[in-house]
Amino acid sequence: MNTFQKSAAAFNRVFMVAMKAPVLDRVLGRSMGILTYTGRKSGKKISLPLAISRKGDHLKVRVAMPDKKSWWRNFTNDGGRVDVDLGGVRYTGLATATRDERGRVSVDIAVDR
Repeated sequence: MNTFQKSAAAFNRVFMVAMKAPVLDRVLGRSMGILTYTGRKSGKKISLPLAISRKGDHLKVRVAMPDKKSWWRNFTNDGGRVDVDLGGVRYTGLATATRDERGRVSVDIAVDR
């Protein structure tokens, strides 16, 4: 694990605790959520705090510095199942990662009805 990954892991641990606090959950939950998925190689359940936008039955995560991160690769090709806690509401759906011609990565989540 490189320095960036260690720093991100420490930040994520602190932020996950903050996201579970009742008052902060309501404030941060408008744009921050917790994405939970099962790692395709490890088989482990992983939860990450992320900035998530919502439009109807679709959620979107824009991945900053995608080449320094690996989590989004779980959702390439056919995608993968995820759970999202956004503002105290739990969603499930299929997440699919795409990279555009400029190298930007986003993960689109089609929420189950």
